Amino acid sequence: MSVSEKEKDPVALKEEGNALFKSGDLQGAVCCYTKALKLSDSRTETAVLHRNRSACYLKLEEYSKAEADASKALDTDPGDVKARFRRAQSFQKLGRLDQAFLDAQRCAQLEPKNKLFQDLLRQLGAQIHQKSAQLNSTDARVQQMFSLLLDASAKDSDRQKAAQNLVVLSREEAGAEQIFRNDGVKLIQRLLLSKQVEVVLSALRTLVGLCTGHQSRTMAIVNELGMEQLCTVMGSEASTVSLAACHLLQVMFEALNAGMKKEVRGKDEAILPEPSKELRSMFRHLLEMMPAANVSGSGRDSAINLLVKQVPRKSLKNPDNSLTLWVIDQGLKKILEVAGTVTELSEGPPITDNSHMNCSVLLSKLYDDLKSDKERENFTKLCEEYVQQHFSRPGIDGKLRAIQTVSVLLQGPSNVGNRTLEMSGMMDAVISLCASEDVTHQQVAVEALIHAADKAKRASFITANGVALLKDLYKKSENDRIRVRALVGLCKLGSAGGTDFSMKQFAEGSTLKLAKQCRKWLCNESLPATSRRWSVEGLAYLTLDADVKEDLVEDKSALLAMFELAKSEDKTVLFAVGSTLVNCTNSYEVEKPDPQLVELAKYAKQHVPEEHPKDASSYVEKRLVKLLEAGVVSALVCMVKQESPALTEACRECIARVFLALVGRQEDRGTVVAQGGGKALIPLASDNTDVGKIKAAQALAKITITSNPEIAFPGERIYEVVRPLVSLLSLECTLLQNFEALMALTNLAGISERLRQKIIKEKAVPKIEGYMFEEHDLVRASATECMCNLVLSTEVQKLYLATGNDRLKLLVLYSGEEDERLRKAAAGTLAMLTAEQPELCTRITGTTTHWLEILQALLLSDLSDLRHRGVVIIQNMMQAEKSLAETVMESEALEILSVLAKGGEGTPEPVSKIAQNCLDKAVEYGIIRNREGGEKGKGTEP
Repeated sequence: MSVSEKEKDPVALKEEGNALFKSGDLQGAVCCYTKALKLSDSRTETAVLHRNRSACYLKLEEYSKAEADASKALDTDPGDVKARFRRAQSFQKLGRLDQAFLDAQRCAQLEPKNKLFQDLLRQLGAQIHQKSAQLNSTDARVQQMFSLLLDASAKDSDRQKAAQNLVVLSREEAGAEQIFRNDGVKLIQRLLLSKQVEVVLSALRTLVGLCTGHQSRTMAIVNELGMEQLCTVMGSEASTVSLAACHLLQVMFEALNAGMKKEVRGKDEAILPEPSKELRSMFRHLLEMMPAANVSGSGRDSAINLLVKQVPRKSLKNPDNSLTLWVIDQGLKKILEVAGTVTELSEGPPITDNSHMNCSVLLSKLYDDLKSDKERENFTKLCEEYVQQHFSRPGIDGKLRAIQTVSVLLQGPSNVGNRTLEMSGMMDAVISLCASEDVTHQQVAVEALIHAADKAKRASFITANGVALLKDLYKKSENDRIRVRALVGLCKLGSAGGTDFSMKQFAEGSTLKLAKQCRKWLCNESLPATSRRWSVEGLAYLTLDADVKEDLVEDKSALLAMFELAKSEDKTVLFAVGSTLVNCTNSYEVEKPDPQLVELAKYAKQHVPEEHPKDASSYVEKRLVKLLEAGVVSALVCMVKQESPALTEACRECIARVFLALVGRQEDRGTVVAQGGGKALIPLASDNTDVGKIKAAQALAKITITSNPEIAFPGERIYEVVRPLVSLLSLECTLLQNFEALMALTNLAGISERLRQKIIKEKAVPKIEGYMFEEHDLVRASATECMCNLVLSTEVQKLYLATGNDRLKLLVLYSGEEDERLRKAAAGTLAMLTAEQPELCTRITGTTTHWLEILQALLLSDLSDLRHRGVVIIQNMMQAEKSLAETVMESEALEILSVLAKGGEGTPEPVSKIAQNCLDKAVEYGIIRNREGGEKGKGTEP
């Protein structure tokens, strides 16, 4: 039957599915059964297909699908005992023990002597009894906690302890269900009104336990408590309460969103209405918090943080950006109210030092999520209208709000910021306000000027028109807030040439003077953190100059001051610190121009970029050592932990780049791991820009290659390293990244079967097999080494057992290659496979006519490792089948084995012993016999 005919025949597809199931290709089997189901019109055949697919889903641990297929099979034939047993197993895994017990009981009635059915019944009986006892015990504990919390006469310490116990109970499914059923939400609602911060925190944490991963409970809690009360708690002046409420809402969003994606929703498997109404209500309340005067600054930041995390699409491949459009329509002007707030003016809601940066991130995320020019034009128009509305108001306050809004837009969706800056009179107002005698007016204008200098065209305009003004402000102003900002403006303009040594805006030595002043401000602890933060901003620009980098790393007090700021409450400094460190470590991308093009450019008198002599690798290496000594790793670890919109993907990419630079030298990796760098890299490899993910994954690979992975990534964390490493096995990555990923996976695959299963589950095996054909010797050898460790898994062995592939042939041929490392890896894989799967021994002879020569060459190798692998393969073949032993003994292998068995100088004892075992086996088969008078094994003849 041809392939096209088979695709149209349900019976043939079913048989192919059965064969794939037996060979271990479960996904392939599911695909065949699914195609057959679409074609089959026989009810009986359909029932069998559903039953078979249910078996696949059970092994794939997709229990809801396994239960659904088994139920469909039973709808057609209620007496199908296999389908019923599979459904019982699915119910058990899903935690629906009562239903599982009924199915298992029916199976046992139909086949009373079946041991599998009896065992399952016993298991389920014990589990049901345990669950019942647990529920009774939990119920009593919940009632006890409630009684204490409601007792006004109880001691505060006892009530706090009861509240804490309630949190612990809510983290267990049984406890969460009992709290919920005992009218716990109403009690928690009363606790939220408590004046005691600890009690309110306990109430919020209990709600987190109730909502985590449970859509139906979350919907009920949102409706019962009401978003208004939750937002009021989040708007609290107590920052710990505000953060806890923010975390609760985050958990609620995740539970409701996850529910929308599932076919059957909620842990209780109840079919629930779409939660979109609740989600929209929650977003509406968050937007209403923006301009509200009664919401604290930290509460407002939490609301912005939630919008950043929840509104834009997680993947731009998802075409639906309706939520973003809805938020822009309903709340863009409310967000701009926060963006335009100037703290010193009476008008506007309370904000923190981080609020403007958070708004920039949110506006940028919303703008990036738009799909068409029409949508982007509408966004820009709304922003322009808002800015114009305030700018055209009489009095100075409106103009300040307009300029402050433009500043925020320039830091976020810069295209929109540039458009608003080009509005009539805006730039003139900024320049004139810089000369104002009012410090607030100066500060708003100077910051706008700094952010406006980003574009090369505008930077040259400001260099011509604003440098004199900024210098004047820096020299003459008596206010440190203005002086440090003016300094940053000068730093930004002075670094406009980037890393090009030959393109400098200012006179020789000017950037070094500016940097020295920045470091002085940075170390001045009498200044507020907001002003010191601006000095880091200046260094972020100036460190594009190698002389500045060298001076900075030599100034340990400046480094320590910068790292302390990175760990502080002021999150706006994160990107500036990240950028400065990227510059100091030279971990930015540098495209080296083609030498021929450089010569052509010189001939045509075109500008050619030049690298600073102090950007040579020897200088960079010394800078890395200085940074490590100053404690850069602990600063980076703290930066990764920050829960803030300011920790943008661009900021995460900077951190990943710096980590990769820090682990470049093998001797520094232990230091990075000891200070928590390994743990910090895992989230950077999953939540980052595409470039950032690769950089973080490569850093993880370097650590995994040279450190003990079980120490570098203790406990469950080691399993989280696998996915980033597998992501490096891509054609988009460099050969070095491929090589390092393969080396790291080899180490992991040698640790445990569970890790090998994780690697297999991440679909790494086909990719590793692909790299076994790579032309580069090191990559090909490392892929084969990785396979050598993976063949310890039965699933991988089955791939070699499957007929119609050249996997075994490749190993045999590689065992005869000149590349020593490749030969070792291939022969080692062959030795393991032939030991675990004797059937493969008989297939070796059919791989190539040179198989015997290759094995003999292994036995004759000067390297003891290769000789060892060779004798193991020969031993496995001789034990597998007598005819194979005869073929081997009829060749020169007999003589070689005889020499190896005698041992002596240069032959390790294990090799000698295995060679002797081969000869003994040949004697046992009667292929050879002992020489007369000779001691057995010391001499043999045919």
